[in-house]
Amino acid sequence: MDLRAVVLGGVEGGVDLTPLRNVFKLHDLSPTHPKNKQAFRLALIQLQVSSVKSDNLTRACGLIWEAAKQGAKIVSLPECFNSPYGTKYFPEYAEKIPGDSTQKLSEVAKECSIYVIGGSIPEEDAGKLYNTCAVFGPDGTLLVKHRKLHLFDIDVPGKITFQESETLSPGDSFSTFDTPYCRVGLGICYDIRFAELAQIYAQRGCQLLVYPAAFNLTTGPAHWELLQRGRAVDNQVYVATASPARDDKASYVAWGHSTVVSPWGEVLVKAGTEEMIVYSDIDLKKLAEIRQQIPIFSQKRSDLYAVEAKKP
Repeated sequence: MDLRAVVLGGVEGGVDLTPLRNVFKLHDLSPTHPKNKQAFRLALIQLQVSSVKSDNLTRACGLIWEAAKQGAKIVSLPECFNSPYGTKYFPEYAEKIPGDSTQKLSEVAKECSIYVIGGSIPEEDAGKLYNTCAVFGPDGTLLVKHRKLHLFDIDVPGKITFQESETLSPGDSFSTFDTPYCRVGLGICYDIRFAELAQIYAQRGCQLLVYPAAFNLTTGPAHWELLQRGRAVDNQVYVATASPARDDKASYVAWGHSTVVSPWGEVLVKAGTEEMIVYSDIDLKKLAEIRQQIPIFSQKRSDLYAVEAKKP
């Protein structure tokens, strides 16, 4: 795996990147031929999220521009990219969709002619709050809106207690979207712990699963990579996770380490903890080879078991 680091300076997309000193890791910098639909470049933006929403939006859009310039066709932001993560922040930062944050994502997707997976934002709708990911196509159209299905309610004594359900409501639908390259399935953070969701996405033809996510310093070192590799190998799909950068002074400290895993379970690229963009070329020919070599889909014992979706 050829990894190179590039330190960027100057002004890109209206944002002065010089003081940010962003480090961008690239996996396989060989260019992807535009007519080759068997491969495409994926970018994950590990954004340093602040308490100033407008700054988060400006930085996010500038980094999306940079990822597009590096050849990315699909770009994902992290969970809660426009606000701090925490139950006390969700009501304060919540927006309608469409709203200011999603309008800017729509505009930058169209300007760059790429797919933008908008991490997630706190969404307000009909008096309820959701943790929601909006996806925009190369023409700026809203393709799908994924509301986090499984709320992050945990209690690890002496380490972390968190109750998203104090302020958020869960979504109730599956979320996929089609590209010229492959079908993509969406989850948000805690959704990755539920193997059934990934299995249903694989059944529906997804070859890439993207989870904007903000694990923490307890669950991150224990389960972050393990869960991604498990979902990838079980379903023979690519799995990508986009995390916020780590801020040790925040009330909730994100793990970082945005990652892309292959259908073989190989970690193709992994970020550090600071703000950066990581890239990986997604090779669908390799995916097809793995499925042919280990044909688990044709070997499943449907006479004994099944994972069934109860909604379309």
